[in-house]
Amino acid sequence: MTHAITTTELFLVAMVVIFAVPYLVWRLCRTDYWAPLVVVQIIAGILLGPGVLGKALPELHATVFNRDVILALNGVAWWAVMLFVMIAGIELDVRKAWASRRDTGVTAGLALGLPLLAGAAVAAVMLGFTGWIGDQGRPWQFVAGIGMACAVTALPILILLMEKLDILRSPLGQRILRYASLDDIAIWGVLAIILMDWQRIGRQAAFLALFALACVGFRALMRRIPERDRWYVMLVWLAICAFGADWSGLHFMVGAFLAGVVMDAEWFDQADMDRLRHNVLLVIMPVFFLSTGLRTSWDVGGSAVFIAAAGLLVASVAGKLAAVRLAGWLLKWPPGDASVIGWLLQTKALIMIIFANVLLDKAIITNATFTALLLMAVASTMLTIPMVTPKLRTLHAARD
Repeated sequence: MTHAITTTELFLVAMVVIFAVPYLVWRLCRTDYWAPLVVVQIIAGILLGPGVLGKALPELHATVFNRDVILALNGVAWWAVMLFVMIAGIELDVRKAWASRRDTGVTAGLALGLPLLAGAAVAAVMLGFTGWIGDQGRPWQFVAGIGMACAVTALPILILLMEKLDILRSPLGQRILRYASLDDIAIWGVLAIILMDWQRIGRQAAFLALFALACVGFRALMRRIPERDRWYVMLVWLAICAFGADWSGLHFMVGAFLAGVVMDAEWFDQADMDRLRHNVLLVIMPVFFLSTGLRTSWDVGGSAVFIAAAGLLVASVAGKLAAVRLAGWLLKWPPGDASVIGWLLQTKALIMIIFANVLLDKAIITNATFTALLLMAVASTMLTIPMVTPKLRTLHAARD
């Protein structure tokens, strides 16, 4: 008697693939220097998507990643990315940025502004061709969104890379965190503006007003309860904020960031929060990477997608490096600092992918544009460790 494979079994097959394939590639090929596990997972998501595996083995792809399996994976991915974005919000330390506001303001402003302008210029060129702007996107939203994607620094992945380089707790590492933190706030602010829905402006205003009022009570509650209870209350708060933001039209990821940014990092043990971030990356974020890969598309032609990705990569890298070098010159940094900082701020994977997912959800960009942005984010992040490692050696040797 033949057995008809169930959706549950297909879901578990997909989970085996999601966790086994990237890990084996990362471990057996020893890619850590060029591509940390998180980057391998993102690349695996692309390869398992319709543009690669779907073209090579269409029947297998359609069977394993059928509609019901994708729906189940998306639910896990949504919760994973909400947790991750909330943690990124908690880890922002605006007070440290304010304490060094001239250095932080100048550097973060330039590191955001120049690559944004460079990316916007590439986006303006892309608008001259069909297949890039989404059905619901206005030209200004497309240009601003692509520009901001080129300016993004992924704070959580930056933390992981600086831990690997053993500079996270050093004065240089703390400076870089300040710059990235201020840029993170700007990124979500710009996203909120891009997503502003004038037909639902009343809902959005109501959500923001209710959120502001709720924050007063929430913060008072969190100060009064023991830390062990804060972890549970935090998760309830996350779900409420994400729901409110999505209901208003801003998107649940904006709500997740707002949920995190109003929490003080001091409310939680730092080691426990680090473990939570690592465990979210280990246990459920790979599902988000796979679901991201399933959204890639080469409909406008593979060469066109790669050309767009290359243009965006040049705009991102050149804009960021030029901006940080200008900041170093204006602020009279020690020799070598600007190069190290500029390359570390290139780290884009995750936050930029999350940002691009929101643009795709709102049909501001197409799947082809999303694919180009994804390729740019992967390439930019893969450049970080190989470029920074020798520069750090030179910097340390010069100061010893």
